[in-house]
Amino acid sequence: MSPIVLLSFIIGYFLLLIVVAHFTSRNSSDNSSFFIANRNSKWYLVAFGMIGTALSGVTFISVPGAVGKTSFGYFQFVLGNAVGFVLIATVLLPLYYRMHLVSIYTYLEKRLGFWSYKSGAMIFLISRTIGSAFRLYLVAIVLQKFIFDAWGIPFAVTIIICLLLIWLYTYRGGLKTIIITDTLQTVFLLSSVVLSIYFISKSLNLTIGETFEAVKNSSYSKIFFWEDFLGSKSHFLKQFLGGIFVTVAMTGLDQDLMQKNLSCKNIGEAQKNMLTFTSIFVVINLFFLSVGALLYMFAAKNNIDTASFATPDHLFPEIALNHLNIIPAIIFMLGLTAATFATTDSALTALTTSFCVDFLNFNKETNQNSPKLVRTRHIVHIAFSFLMLLVILVFKVINDDSVVNAIFKAAGYTYGPLLGLFTFGMITKRDVADKLVPFICILSPALCFLLDSNSAAWLGYVIGFELIIYNGLITFLLLLFTSKPGTNLTHHI
Repeated sequence: MSPIVLLSFIIGYFLLLIVVAHFTSRNSSDNSSFFIANRNSKWYLVAFGMIGTALSGVTFISVPGAVGKTSFGYFQFVLGNAVGFVLIATVLLPLYYRMHLVSIYTYLEKRLGFWSYKSGAMIFLISRTIGSAFRLYLVAIVLQKFIFDAWGIPFAVTIIICLLLIWLYTYRGGLKTIIITDTLQTVFLLSSVVLSIYFISKSLNLTIGETFEAVKNSSYSKIFFWEDFLGSKSHFLKQFLGGIFVTVAMTGLDQDLMQKNLSCKNIGEAQKNMLTFTSIFVVINLFFLSVGALLYMFAAKNNIDTASFATPDHLFPEIALNHLNIIPAIIFMLGLTAATFATTDSALTALTTSFCVDFLNFNKETNQNSPKLVRTRHIVHIAFSFLMLLVILVFKVINDDSVVNAIFKAAGYTYGPLLGLFTFGMITKRDVADKLVPFICILSPALCFLLDSNSAAWLGYVIGFELIIYNGLITFLLLLFTSKPGTNLTHHI
């Protein structure tokens, strides 16, 4: 497909987002609007928009690509995700609303202490920067291969263009703008996956009914894996339990997605948002897995050598942009762009919010909307964009795996200490040795790396997505061993 056609489409797409941003931010570009949308967001818009944020380009490309190796086994992880979302709605959201939080990590300061608070906020900054950079990397390599390589534009310039476009429509309105743009991008994402199924089915000469029957009867439709608990990463318990704890950590303990929930008027609307989002999330992932099965069936029929791809992530873009006609190609780019930028724009906003509140103490200023603080927020926003650029360039050099695996692998290391910190604060009444907490949060991932690298040799046990459970448990135990009976009752929230 012509690079000029694809580039024209991308430009038109972002012009639309910039127009939306202009109208949503023209009456308010202060910090209250940027951080929590003045706590006036409609829950149904938040729920719908969160679909695009939670799925990202990783789901759009990596989940279909992974079907060739793991069939529908990823759905075991999705079922765990659903349980995790319910736990967030019933346990974490009531806590956050009761404490009227802007940054969720201020809970750690009130319950555990200053250094625990700073450790938790820093873990989020590292975790979300890495995770969002990995996600943006995925769409950037597609843009690079199918658009910018034609003009010899370096990969670094491609990333800068992407980040600049995101900055243009988020720097003023922040979360208030993102609630609307994410809703729009989710419409594009959902339309894209449904239409992709339609066009691939059509190319296989299948009706919609025949399509789902063919997927059901294919070798790719196996969901539950019970064999070889020790040696396989795909065993149901590993995937399901990993899904629960990854969700609690990456969503419930993550400023990005919780920031959207905290923008709702009250706890009831926030909970309706989470539960509605959960049901849509499960169904949409089934659609993405079905796309994967259809892509491999299409590849087999058309003698496409899928083994020649550098990673399975290349399957969907290769078929959509080189083997189908112009309409499916544009639909693919629409979905990929919407999914990826819906994730990255909200991440940059959340990173800016966390740094401004947790490290620059905006919440302690008498006038949070002063011109000086607004300028500072703009500088922080730009700084995180440059940091994300550096992470992407490093990741491009070292990555040789599916991006979805890389993201959840990284999350197991980076979010594990957050899981341990929040769990300790919520289920115990002990006081931590606050000054030791930063060292514990470094030691725990280090011990997990040692365990992950040697568990197969030592125990005959291969660790999968459940790595985050061990990381959180090690953090919890280290906190427990260094703590003492609670004496400050005001900390026991």
